[in-house]
Amino acid sequence: MKFYHITEKPLKIYGLAVADKETRRFWKLTEEALAKFPQYDYLGRRACGGRVRFCTDSPRMTIRMTLAQTKEDINIPLSGSAGADIYLGSGKDAVFLGYLSPAVHVMEEITVEKTFEKNGEMELVTINLPRNDHLLSMEVGVEENAQMKEAPEYSIQEPIVFYGSSITEGGCASRAGNAYTSILGRWLDADYINLGFSGSARGEEEMARYIAGISPMSLFVYDYDHNAPDAAWLARTHEPFFRIIRESRPDLPVVMLTRPDVDKEPLEAKERRDIIHRTYENARKAGDELVWFVDGGTYFGSEGRSECTVDGTHPNALGFMRMAQTLYPVLKMALKARPPKA
Repeated sequence: MKFYHITEKPLKIYGLAVADKETRRFWKLTEEALAKFPQYDYLGRRACGGRVRFCTDSPRMTIRMTLAQTKEDINIPLSGSAGADIYLGSGKDAVFLGYLSPAVHVMEEITVEKTFEKNGEMELVTINLPRNDHLLSMEVGVEENAQMKEAPEYSIQEPIVFYGSSITEGGCASRAGNAYTSILGRWLDADYINLGFSGSARGEEEMARYIAGISPMSLFVYDYDHNAPDAAWLARTHEPFFRIIRESRPDLPVVMLTRPDVDKEPLEAKERRDIIHRTYENARKAGDELVWFVDGGTYFGSEGRSECTVDGTHPNALGFMRMAQTLYPVLKMALKARPPKA
């Protein structure tokens, strides 16, 4: 087989701020951003939300992956915390091919590889990179005489930026492609950037300025409800965060979300929901027509709500699917509302 490192053409990496073969860094935040946001130091070096795309007619593909370690996460199997998964095709027609993951938890560098079989037709391949554990290297092997081509660009090339909690980051999806951000990116055929930070995203002004500076960007979705220590913190930060984004990006659609697990603490969840809805209402009253609000309490529906989470808080595959089904028409509407470029 002939092997290509994921940094080599015709392969292309999406969703990461740093992708460096020599230093073995595949991060969602730059070194400059990590220096500015020390609270995100470990989390910012994750590759969650990162994707590798290419087209090949090879009937066999071997993926070889090296991780810094495979730390144990009681709520997530290794397929979700340290695994990469593969899809063929694009949009809602994309088909899951399989996943690659270490089989053991280790606190040292580990390399794994796996071979996947597909038909011999030219197909788009998307590899969703691991969520938790730091990626050090990945190679894709195809048969020696197979064709390799660049993937077509996404239908929505300017990325959607998601900012929020561990739920935004993808916890506790059973594999990378099951996170609601991954599902939405796939269904919309849209590039995206996952700025979910487990336990750390708290609506800091500096982070709002960092996000406002991301260019290009098609849509901003934010949900740090869970990580705000209390309702007072959320009230103090939520609308100022939005205003920083809006002042810098007056034509950017913004979608505001609230937490999905409203059953555990319904009174607190309602108070937090009302705070976020007030940001939305104030924007609309000021004449802003590029804002949307989604009540997270509606994500899981009325039937089988208890089956939608791993621990009462973090969605499982079913919970993330229901989140994506709720958000998909909203994001489609928001993307369609973008003002035309001058």
